[in-house]
Amino acid sequence: MRAVRLARSREAVLLVAVTLLVGTGGVLSLVGGGGAKVLWAAATVVALGPSVVWVMADLRARRWGADLLAVLALAATLPVGEYLAGGIVALMVATGHVLEAGARRRAGRDLSMLLDRAPSRTHRRTADGLETIGVDEVVAGQAIVVLPGEVVSVDGVLDADGAFDESALTGEPLPVPKRAGATVHSGTVNAGAAVDLVATAAAGESTYAGIVRLAERAVAGTAPVARIADRIAIWFLPVALLMAAAAWLFTGDAVRAVAVLVTATPCPLLLAVPIAVTAGMSRMSRAGVVVKDGAALETLGNVRVLLLDKTGTVSEGRPEVTDVVCAPGMTEERVLALAASVERLSPHVLAAAIVRAAAAAGVPVERAQDVTETPGTGVRGVVDGRRVTVGRLPGERDLPGWARGVLNRGKLDLASVVWVDVDGALTAAFLVRDRVRRDAPRTMKRLREAGIREIRLVTGDRVDNAREVAATLGLDAVTAEVGPAEKVTSAENACRAGVTAFVGDGVNDAPALATADVGVAMGSYGATAATQVADAVILDDRLERLADAVETARRSRTLAVWSAVGGTVLSLGAMAAAASGLLLPVAGAVVQEAIDVVAILNALRALRGRTRRHDPRADELAARFSAEHERLAPARAAIRHAADALADGPTAASDAAVRRANRMVVERLLPHEVAEESELYPVLGAVRTAALSREHAEISRLSRRLGRHLAVAPGRIGADQVDDLRATLYGLDAVLNLHYAQEEEAFFSGKEDR
Repeated sequence: MRAVRLARSREAVLLVAVTLLVGTGGVLSLVGGGGAKVLWAAATVVALGPSVVWVMADLRARRWGADLLAVLALAATLPVGEYLAGGIVALMVATGHVLEAGARRRAGRDLSMLLDRAPSRTHRRTADGLETIGVDEVVAGQAIVVLPGEVVSVDGVLDADGAFDESALTGEPLPVPKRAGATVHSGTVNAGAAVDLVATAAAGESTYAGIVRLAERAVAGTAPVARIADRIAIWFLPVALLMAAAAWLFTGDAVRAVAVLVTATPCPLLLAVPIAVTAGMSRMSRAGVVVKDGAALETLGNVRVLLLDKTGTVSEGRPEVTDVVCAPGMTEERVLALAASVERLSPHVLAAAIVRAAAAAGVPVERAQDVTETPGTGVRGVVDGRRVTVGRLPGERDLPGWARGVLNRGKLDLASVVWVDVDGALTAAFLVRDRVRRDAPRTMKRLREAGIREIRLVTGDRVDNAREVAATLGLDAVTAEVGPAEKVTSAENACRAGVTAFVGDGVNDAPALATADVGVAMGSYGATAATQVADAVILDDRLERLADAVETARRSRTLAVWSAVGGTVLSLGAMAAAASGLLLPVAGAVVQEAIDVVAILNALRALRGRTRRHDPRADELAARFSAEHERLAPARAAIRHAADALADGPTAASDAAVRRANRMVVERLLPHEVAEESELYPVLGAVRTAALSREHAEISRLSRRLGRHLAVAPGRIGADQVDDLRATLYGLDAVLNLHYAQEEEAFFSGKEDR
C-alpha cells in the first residue's frame, strides 16, 4: 500500500509540474516574453521520462496500449520544434495517469484479515490447570483445550460432546452439534462450553491453513485484466503509425508526420475512459458499493455468469423463527415469553432467534432462575415457578399428534425444530430457518435484465436447502455441500465459460472471490477475509446493491466504450486532415483537445443515473408497514394454529384457537390491510398495486367468512363446520403468505432500518 500511495503521489507531482510549465509558457507567450518554447519543451521532456518507463513496463509484460502512441507523439514534437503541441500532449498524458491512479488495482490483495483470524495461541491441560501455548507447538496426537467462543486452531477429534459454528468454512448458519469422537476442523468456532480434543494435524496442515493457501494461490494466479483503452489502442496504434509514415513518405514533410501523431494522441482513451470509469465508481460509492479499482468496474460491467454463495448472501445469514406450533391450551405469546426468558442470556444463535421473535411480538421477557445450558442439548431454567427446557427433542419419547406433525413440517419446510418443554410436558415447538433476503427475488430479476445470462448458487449448505433457495429465486444451477476448494473450482470453470463474478461474505468464500474475474463481498459486518480479497464491497448488507452495481458498471462501461470509440473515429478524421496538410501540429493538438472535450462530456454522463419519479412519502410508509409485518407474525401464526387444531375436531381447545385467531384477525390484521389500501397504495400507484388490492379483497372475504362461522356457533363450533373452517383458515393463511411476500419483494425490501 505504501508503494501504491507513492506511485499516486508521483503522478500528482507530474501533473502539477507539467501544468505549471505549460501554463507559465502560455502566459509568457501572451505577454510577448521569451522562454515560452523552453518551458513547453521542458514540459514535454518531464512527461516523456515517466511515459517511457510506463511503456517499457507494458512491453516487458508483452502488451502495448495507448501510452506507446503518447510517447511517440511526445518524442516527435521535439526534433521538429513543435514545443506547444508537445506541451499539450504532455498535459493530457499527465492528466490521464492521475485519473487512472484513482482507479488503479492494488499491487497485491491484502489477506491480513484472513491471517489475523487464524489463532496464534491455544491451551493444554497441566497439573496446575490450563497452559497457553503457541499453535506451532501443537503436533498430531496432542490434547488441547478450546474455550467458549474460541476459534479451533487445529483439526482434531472431540473427547466429549460439543457444538460448533462452522459458518466460516461451510456457510451453514446454525451451530452443529458434535458427539464425542467426531472430527472438528480448524477455523470453526466453539459455540458451547470448553471442550478437549486430540489434534489430528499440525496447524500448518489443518483446514484453515489450507484456505489461506488457496486464497494466496488464487490471488497470485489472477490474470491481468485487458482494459478498454488498451484493446482499442492495439489496432489504433498501427493505424496511426502507418498514416504518419505514409504522410512523411509521400510528401517528404516530417512536420506532417508529427501532426498526424499529435492529432492521433489517444486522449479519448487516456482521459475519457478513466473519467467514465471513475464517475461510475463515484456513483457506485454513493449507492453503498465500494469498487477497489477501475479494472474491476470494467469487468463487472461485462459479467455474464454470476456465482452466489447462499448463507449471508442471498439469505439473511442468521436463523429466524418462522412459526410457533403450540400444544392444545397454550398460546404463542405465552410460549415465546417462557422460552425467551430462559434463552435470554444464551450465546446460541437459535436462542437469539427466539429472543428476537419474542421482541417482535411485543412479548415481555421474565427473569428466569437456575438457568443451565448443556451444549448440543439446550437450556433449562425456572420461570414463574415452572421448569422450562428449550432445545433438542430427547431421543426416546412418545410424541403426541401435534408434535409428530411438527416433525413432518420441519422436514417439509427444511427448518430446524426447537422444542419447549414445560414441567416435563412438550408444550410447543419453534420452526427456525435462515430466510431468503427480502430483496433477493427482485435483485435476481434486475440482474437478468442487466444482461447476466446465468446465475448459479454455490454453497457449503445442505443440498435440499440450496435447491429450495435456488428454486425460489429461479436460479440456473446449484452446487451444494462444497468447501473452499470446490468453490474455487466452480469459479475457475465458470470463468472459462464467460466473464464471471462471485458474490460471498465468509472466510470460506475468500479463495473463490479472488479466483473469479471479479469478486463482490457482502461487507456490512466489518472487515473480513472476503472484503479484503474482493474487488467490490457492498457496505450496507443489501443484496439489491449488487443489481445497482451491475447496472452502474454496465452504463459506465458502455459510456467509456462509446467515448473511446467515438473519440477515436473523430481522431481518425483529424489524422487524415493532418496527413493532407490541412492541420499543422499545434492546430492538430487543438482539434484533438476539442475531440477530448466531446469524449469527456459524454463520459461524465456516468455520474448521472436514470431518473425515476419517486414520491418521498413512499419510503416512509413502506418502512412503517414493513415493521408492522413483523409485529403481525403472531396473528398469522394463530390462523395456521387454529386450522391445525381443527384436525382433532370441534373440541374446546380447537374452538378457543379459532376464536382467538378471529379476534387477532379483526383487531390487528384487518386494520393493517385497510391502512395499506388507503395510505400506502395511493402513493405507490394503481398500476403497481392492482393485483395486491385484489388480494386485500380476498383477505377481507375470507375474514368475513370466518366471522360468520363463529356468529352462527356462539357456544361451540359444530362438527359440520370443521371442514369449511379449515379450508377458510388455510386459504387465509396461504393468501396472507403470498400477499406479504409480494409486498416485501416489491416495496419493502431495503426500506427497513438495519
